[in-house]
Amino acid sequence: MGFLLPILLALLASVLGGLYFLGAFRQRRPGEPPLDRGPIPWLGHVMEFRRDTAKFLERMKRKHGDIFTIQLGGFYFTFLMDPLSFGTVVKEARAKLDFTKFAEQLVQKVFGYHSMENDHKFLQMSSNKHLMGDGLVVMTQAMMSNLQNLMLHSVGTKHDKNKTWNEDGLFNYSYNIVFRAGYLALFGNETPKSTGSLEKAKEVDREESQELFREFRKYDQLFPNLAYGVLPPGEKREAERLKRLFWNMLSVQKVRTKDNISGWVREQQQVREEHGMEDFMQNRYMFLLLWASQGNTGPAAFWLLLYLMKHPEAMKAVQGEVEEVLKETDQEVKHGGPLIDLTRDMLLKTPILDSAVEETLRLTAAPVLTRAVLQDMSLKMSDGNEYRIREGDRVALFPYTAVHIDPEVHPDPLTFKYDRFLTPEGGKKSDFYKGGKKLKYYNMPWGAGITMCPGRFFATNELKQFVFLMLMYFDFELKNPEEKIPDIDIKRWGFGSMQPTKDIQFRYRLRF
Repeated sequence: MGFLLPILLALLASVLGGLYFLGAFRQRRPGEPPLDRGPIPWLGHVMEFRRDTAKFLERMKRKHGDIFTIQLGGFYFTFLMDPLSFGTVVKEARAKLDFTKFAEQLVQKVFGYHSMENDHKFLQMSSNKHLMGDGLVVMTQAMMSNLQNLMLHSVGTKHDKNKTWNEDGLFNYSYNIVFRAGYLALFGNETPKSTGSLEKAKEVDREESQELFREFRKYDQLFPNLAYGVLPPGEKREAERLKRLFWNMLSVQKVRTKDNISGWVREQQQVREEHGMEDFMQNRYMFLLLWASQGNTGPAAFWLLLYLMKHPEAMKAVQGEVEEVLKETDQEVKHGGPLIDLTRDMLLKTPILDSAVEETLRLTAAPVLTRAVLQDMSLKMSDGNEYRIREGDRVALFPYTAVHIDPEVHPDPLTFKYDRFLTPEGGKKSDFYKGGKKLKYYNMPWGAGITMCPGRFFATNELKQFVFLMLMYFDFELKNPEEKIPDIDIKRWGFGSMQPTKDIQFRYRLRF
């Protein structure tokens, strides 16, 4: 017995220490938000959270109110659900709340990329230079050229008796075209010098980008479980195979051989080279750039086009606007005529389309915005209450349920209203209210503050260019006009643009 007692005590101490490490004994301290550890030590609520993030957070809000702390996979997350209080997180100094640490851990897990110092700062500076302002003029032209190469190749005309209509899934078509055109606009085109002619180079672009998209979709479907670290062994091996494939396809050596490489990609390579980053790690960063720039725009293009097709009054309003913009530049779409020259300045004259884009993103973009807590701090709510947050925890916002579909902020929130973000005079509407107070953060598909998506202007232009060209070049319709809009795939909550649970068939043909 004397021999067994120390062993039993050591075992008990080990078990208690393990439980403490797993967070089983954490208690709510005075001044902290309500604490809900969940049913399983360390994992906490992670199973229910992953199953349906929106539904789970709504349940927590009903139970605890507008702020609460929950355990998810070993971390404690404090969620703010009151949009009037979002500013206390968005504007907090990075010395207390920082996105970088969380982002670095995620990209290392998902893309195998180890960040260098000031990585996000360099990306932000480069994006400001090349993906907005004057840089966006160049990118708009590059996107236009590549969209037309992909959209107008081998498409039957209205007068072609043998090939009148083309059929495809709307999600597949939209994602395919926008992804491939965006990739080519950013990472460059095959050189005519290497192929012998411009037409042959365009053909290589079409073939190569199609292969890239096909493989990207496989990775895209694995992404949520990969980010959560719950891929089964077979899918984990497939994810590793795909990563190696992309590191090779997007290698800096291959990208350097291309024409028309965007200043954005070229500058990212140059900065990392100057900081001594080896090529193999730069290759991984190129894959990260591809996913960050093109992983959400294609799905958003699908939803935008589908909402317009399901709402004739919206389609009519947007069609009329883009036709008027084209008319103002003395351009006309006709058989044998020149291709449309759609410029950045033309895209600035589409307030109706802008509103339709914003409404689409309100309904279908659902990021979780997360910050790491670097020191003990307090969060002040709009009602005057103040809550203490612990160092090592995380603070998160989920704007989709907190504001995007809040009926007080957006009446009839689940209905697509193309003019929701238009004033009666036709300008941009920004007056939205909660509890009688004007909201600063009424729609947050791109995030907010210092971590707002740096490529949002380029991504918005991609969406608008795609819809503009579809409306100008094609007749298109749903194969079954009565088919319902598919549900959102809830497995992808938290990762940006949502995807549908199934595709919906449509058909299209050239108008001339």
